[in-house]
Amino acid sequence: MDRRHFITATLAAGSAAAFARFGAANTSAEGSFEVTRTEAEWRAMLTEMQYSVMREEATERAGSSPLDKNYEAGTYSCRGCDLPLYPSDTKYDSGTGWPSFWQAKDDAVATKPDRSLFGTRTEVHCRRCGSHLGHIFDDGPAPTGKRHCLNGVSLKFAAA
Repeated sequence: MDRRHFITATLAAGSAAAFARFGAANTSAEGSFEVTRTEAEWRAMLTEMQYSVMREEATERAGSSPLDKNYEAGTYSCRGCDLPLYPSDTKYDSGTGWPSFWQAKDDAVATKPDRSLFGTRTEVHCRRCGSHLGHIFDDGPAPTGKRHCLNGVSLKFAAA
């Protein structure tokens, strides 16, 4: 094998592995949760997009959620189990097109490493039912410096 074939084969193998990893189906957070449902029960209560995001860790299109521009006083809860997750006074406009918060309520969310793309991110999910909410980044405002970048389809809003 000459050098050109070796480089081509190495790049092809690396690309195949990366795309297989990228295209692999994700599943919602694993573990035991207070609220559990069968796949059929989840599908019956959620739209296809909600199911895809909350149970398969997909991402809604940026700018598609009306909750992104909602700044009313109230509470954002998990669509899957109604657990209150984020108070409206921790919400801010991150400019990303997704609802963003600098902090969750105490004991509301849990995290896990997400290695679905070409690096590791921090995935955030509901601690009570395991539904995927979004990701946490280190580029948020004070006082936490965190940006909880969430999918609006995973949330319900109740005005105060």
